[in-house]
Amino acid sequence: MDEPTLTGSLLVATPVLEDPDFRRAVVFVIDDDPGEGTLGVIVNRPMEVAVDEVLENWSGVATEPAVMFSGGPVGTGSGLALGMPGGGHAPPGWRPLDGTPNEESRVDGMGVVDLDAPPEILGGALGRFRVFAGYAGWDAGQLAGEIDEDAWYVVPAVAEDVFSPAPESLWPRVLRRQGGDLALVSTYPDDPTLN
Repeated sequence: MDEPTLTGSLLVATPVLEDPDFRRAVVFVIDDDPGEGTLGVIVNRPMEVAVDEVLENWSGVATEPAVMFSGGPVGTGSGLALGMPGGGHAPPGWRPLDGTPNEESRVDGMGVVDLDAPPEILGGALGRFRVFAGYAGWDAGQLAGEIDEDAWYVVPAVAEDVFSPAPESLWPRVLRRQGGDLALVSTYPDDPTLN
């Protein structure tokens, strides 16, 4: 039997995760392969750089806020884009997420966008589009170890998480949506020493 995949899930940093690269981060898992490792992007770190400053002609396609997002500490000089076709048809230059997304997640229709494809052709076919500078990556077994050490909560994703118009407030909103103990964690102060 295949191991369950984290593809299509969210990794939400627990309050004990103090690494500045991931503190209060919400990571969308793009690909999770037990033998290869895990790749994702931080979806709650908008930058102050407009998409068209980096990728000419893509700004009209970008979901608001139409800025670049800091996707993670790896490969920060390169871009990775996620999108959802507007008409439900798979346009050229778009491919669905690798593997079968987590069954609890609701991210059907989400995929990776080839930024070398002409935006005039591909852009019009996308209903949602977001660009990330860099990504988060874990070697095989590394993320499982961090989850076991209580560094991450693994929760189902919805497309609105990745394309949120208010990404800065995503960390508490995603936790609150889970209910129970995680809803309580959503109220954890940013700096507990000020309490």
